[in-house]
Amino acid sequence: MRQANVNQVREVLGSHIGQKVRIKANMGRHKYDISEGILSETYPSIFLIKVDTGCEENPFNTVSFSYTDVLTKDVQLTLCS
Repeated sequence: MRQANVNQVREVLGSHIGQKVRIKANMGRHKYDISEGILSETYPSIFLIKVDTGCEENPFNTVSFSYTDVLTKDVQLTLCS
């Protein structure tokens, strides 16, 4: 997802609420966390993704990222079909 500014990232993500996405998050020191989830909500400075944990007690874990994480490529999102 290549975007020029925060407003464009916010608009693109807002149009894909409820869709499944693949997340590749930079955890530092050449470590990446790759997971899949559903884009659940967008707010003025962050967006939320529900990630399936596979656990019966707590089936979903909600993670949040800022739009600047996408711009700086600390988080890479891919829409799943």
